[in-house]
Amino acid sequence: MSDRPKHRRPATFRLDDPGVVVIDAEEAGKPARGTVQITPEPDQAQLPVPIEPPAVPRRAFGWGTLFWSGVAGMVLLGLGLGVAHFIEDLFARSESLGVLGLAFTAAAASALGVITLRELAALVRLATIEKLHARAAHVLLSDDRGESRAILKDLLKIAHQNPQLARARNQLAGHAHDIIDGADMIKLAERELMTPLDAEARRLVSSAAQRVSIVTAISPRAAIDILFVFVAALRLIRQLAHLYGGRPGALGMIRLLRHVIAHLAITGGIAASDSVIQQMLGHGIAAKLSQRLGEGMLNGLLTARLGLAAIDVTRPLPFTALPRPALTDLAKDLLTKREEDER
Repeated sequence: MSDRPKHRRPATFRLDDPGVVVIDAEEAGKPARGTVQITPEPDQAQLPVPIEPPAVPRRAFGWGTLFWSGVAGMVLLGLGLGVAHFIEDLFARSESLGVLGLAFTAAAASALGVITLRELAALVRLATIEKLHARAAHVLLSDDRGESRAILKDLLKIAHQNPQLARARNQLAGHAHDIIDGADMIKLAERELMTPLDAEARRLVSSAAQRVSIVTAISPRAAIDILFVFVAALRLIRQLAHLYGGRPGALGMIRLLRHVIAHLAITGGIAASDSVIQQMLGHGIAAKLSQRLGEGMLNGLLTARLGLAAIDVTRPLPFTALPRPALTDLAKDLLTKREEDER
């Protein structure tokens, strides 16, 4: 005897037929004679959205922060006392020298105040983008309509400075009062606002990876390679942050670099994946390239990996409706560029 179930031939029936029984998938069993069991399939739109864990670990206020704050305060007090004594010495020598020194000090203090305000504003923008990312991930799980409208309003404020998003802003503003679920509103905002930005971000990462690959392949010194890769990585992170509305300053760049490195540590380090290495071998590149060219290509892949991590950190919305850029896609661009250069 075979245990294979017998397939029922197609038939039509009415849902209000007393012989039709709707049951759950877990309760499915052998139907009674003369009855038809229906097991409803889950609605894909109502399935839980897979949300990745936060990319950047949060750390509470610690003793290290208190120590560096105290050191910075003492350094500032020392500089202030030194400047005061210097101006007093200038007045003791000559009144005109004292006035000139006081004017220079006032100009330097004014410039320092403006720079400090800009740095604080940049840090506030970066913090706002990080909070938007976390809030959007929460709405994708909770489907909160009110919170999704608040997130949409904040996104439109961030995108206001980007002229290429004018059409997307107008369309999203028209949908703000429509009857749309919270998660669907976040996905709609991601499709409208992030599509052109993600395409530009992918272009920036690919260009940076190709530039690093070429320069490190022809440079004669390892120190030049390290310096160029570091400068290219900082430039790429700044460009991605500007693209997504962050516009970081000096302190913001330090904070972004820490977050990107933390994200790389969480997602598996900066080493190229096995699939990328297999792809390189599959294209026969390893047999064609010299040692220097191979090192240049590996540096380009590492730069691309760093750029992908920077996209995850600087992007105000998580990847849900749009596909996440993959390292294999950027590796294809790098291999294609290398083959064109060889020809």
